[in-house]
Amino acid sequence: MLFFNTRSSGDMLNRFSKDIGAVDDMLPYVIFDCLQLAMLLLGIIFIVLFVNIYLMIPTCIMVVIFYKIRVFNLPTARSIKRLEGITRSPVFAHMKETLRGLTTIRAYKVEQILINEFDEHQDLHSSAWNMYICANQAFGLWLDLVSITYIGIVIFSFFAVENDHGGNIGLTITQTIMLTSIIQWGVRQLSVLENQMTSVERILEYTDLPQEADFQSPSEKAPPNEWPFSGKIEFRNFNLRYSLDSPYVLKNLNFQIQPMEKIGIVGRTGAGKSSIIGALFRFALNEGSIIIDDIEIHKLGLHDLRSKFSIIPQEPVLFSGTMRTNLDPFDEYPDLVLWNALDEVELKTVVERLPGGLNSKMSAFGSNFSVGQRQLLCLARAIVRNNKIIILDEATANVDPQTDVLIQNTIRNKFKLCTVLTIAHRLNTIMDSERVLVMDAGTVVEFDHPYNLLKNKDGFLYKMVEQTGIITSELLHTMASESFNVRTK
Repeated sequence: MLFFNTRSSGDMLNRFSKDIGAVDDMLPYVIFDCLQLAMLLLGIIFIVLFVNIYLMIPTCIMVVIFYKIRVFNLPTARSIKRLEGITRSPVFAHMKETLRGLTTIRAYKVEQILINEFDEHQDLHSSAWNMYICANQAFGLWLDLVSITYIGIVIFSFFAVENDHGGNIGLTITQTIMLTSIIQWGVRQLSVLENQMTSVERILEYTDLPQEADFQSPSEKAPPNEWPFSGKIEFRNFNLRYSLDSPYVLKNLNFQIQPMEKIGIVGRTGAGKSSIIGALFRFALNEGSIIIDDIEIHKLGLHDLRSKFSIIPQEPVLFSGTMRTNLDPFDEYPDLVLWNALDEVELKTVVERLPGGLNSKMSAFGSNFSVGQRQLLCLARAIVRNNKIIILDEATANVDPQTDVLIQNTIRNKFKLCTVLTIAHRLNTIMDSERVLVMDAGTVVEFDHPYNLLKNKDGFLYKMVEQTGIITSELLHTMASESFNVRTK
């Protein structure tokens, strides 16, 4: 995940659009021009030298001067072209983010702020592009001056030699003018070729990125198909950071989660809640061990590991395609399982009314469904997978109360035999958990039933509850107490 944390979406769009386009469309034509001009150049030089061998001297001098000008110009042109590519990325990124948040921008009437931001990005890119054009024009000016000087020398040489035939003089002058044009155009195209190679360089940079671990487990270390058997999770001396030069975001974690236990994970912003989930999915560099049902997960291939988790994110993730491919992306389950999952989340009737049923088209990001329905589809996808470990990232934060109740009841009933980890931004969603893991600055500061934690008035969870206000605080205390009484009966 380090790559996505350090690279903007605009940079990726830039390389896969502008740079790929330059390599596919412009580079072949420039290379062809260079080869064609080289062949024409040889023919014209032969004709000129056949008429007057002494023109070899100024011709060689002109070629050397052109080469020196090109060598002098190349580092500047390449740097400016690279700068133009760098300043183009924020323009792409800003456009992408603006289009994604268009509804919010209009709702808060901040169009002018976004326009001003876009103007700043566009001004930077325009200045770099203008600099690139000016550098090319200056380069062309010097080539023109050398060409004019060379043509003047050729004409003067025929005045000095009076016995040359008039036809030879005319042929030589016309070919000389053509020669300077071809050399000048060839040098320009070579510079364009070098500049376009910047796009090749930027693309090749993406082919040499650090790779994740092996996708598949070695045959001797592959877990059984039934793994994980119960859903027991254990962290041993675990540390995590996102790059070698960044600080640790998780520090010396040691705790156990029992099979089928329902765990709430809370903490302030930056405490490390989401990093625990990232550690389970092996998204970052880590030290120490995570053991799930007696198997160290870092010995497994990423597919064998990640396919055993089901996650329901705060913002539902759906893809363009069909209803079937969103519920069962790898086509592993029969229709009956898919219909049963839809029935569990009360979407069966909705899907049956669609023209194609399970084969009905899904718009990008599921935009043809409401936010609540999209979240229910993510829940149905988790039901279809039927994994032993379920991860919830505040799955009910953006839905209406009725859908919230449906999701909570479905989670309690369908995932009763699963280990459930819930990242909580609203404390009321985890007060009935069997235990609550309280994070602070990347460490575990409390881990017990919420009722027991709320007894400690100096504890982290108690202070977080008190900050919600008197009425909400009393409600949370009541929820924790009732949950504790039910579990101890």
